[in-house]
Amino acid sequence: MRVAARLTAQGATLPVYTVALGNPDAPAALGLFGGVHGLERIGSDVVITWLHSLVMRLPWDASLHALLERVRLVFMPIVNPGGMLRGTRANLHGVDLMRNAPVDAQDPVPFLVGGQRISAGLPWYRGAHGEAMQSESAALCELVERELLGRPFSLALDCHSGFGLRDRIWFPFAHRRSPIRHLAQLDALHEIFQQSNSHHPYVFEPQSRQYLAHGDLWDYLYLRACERPNTVFLPLTLEMGSWLWVKKNPRQLFSRHGIFNPLIAHRQQRVLRRHFPLLDFVTRAAAAASHWLPADAACERHHRQALVRWYT
Repeated sequence: MRVAARLTAQGATLPVYTVALGNPDAPAALGLFGGVHGLERIGSDVVITWLHSLVMRLPWDASLHALLERVRLVFMPIVNPGGMLRGTRANLHGVDLMRNAPVDAQDPVPFLVGGQRISAGLPWYRGAHGEAMQSESAALCELVERELLGRPFSLALDCHSGFGLRDRIWFPFAHRRSPIRHLAQLDALHEIFQQSNSHHPYVFEPQSRQYLAHGDLWDYLYLRACERPNTVFLPLTLEMGSWLWVKKNPRQLFSRHGIFNPLIAHRQQRVLRRHFPLLDFVTRAAAAASHWLPADAACERHHRQALVRWYT
């Protein structure tokens, strides 16, 4: 365990914790993140529940020990503790951490939602032009650079909520509509997920299908990874469809937390159970990347399939 950053709010110190499990020299790594937006507590709950499950299995699960020889697991369960304390999407300085990276969209973005520099009093504030990234954003980037990008293969899963009636798994880009370099590898990952989880509830798609945005942290880190030779980094975002919870309990509309989180205990438990197969899958997929990553002709086939599926 490490403290990646320390924040001060209401006279208290708020640490940003990171936890790592597994072989430090493993050829593959998986990063799990939650609480980038302080209102979306369910994302942190998903990450912490999975971490708790792994830790409780360590004393007796020999297969888990074997898995952890092949993959490094890194957790940042609450990226934005200040926002979580205050019950806000932004951090203590009013900055939306997922609009805070030095990446500008190449196509028009929706007003405000795509990131704005008008005022910290408005949502989706990117921070002042030329200003350094917020300490929470910088801590996330430092963790990814240190633990994930130095390996031949790595995955990241960032857990959010609040978009639509479906659970979605997004991948870059958010700042432009063109495909990423590792589109074939993403298609191969999608294929083995479909094969091993045929009744999953997710829509797997590029974020640009829904909207474009400035300052996306995962776009920034993916572009950083592309500067490194012989490195494959696939960042994914789990966007849980919180409108499902509102549909079943319309009274949640009158609660700021209710728009982004299940407020009834049994629905909370159901959401946590719902995503365990996905977390198990990304853990095992990272550990076994050499068995499914495409090469040569297979790479070309996956690239063509992905273009038809996501960019036609």
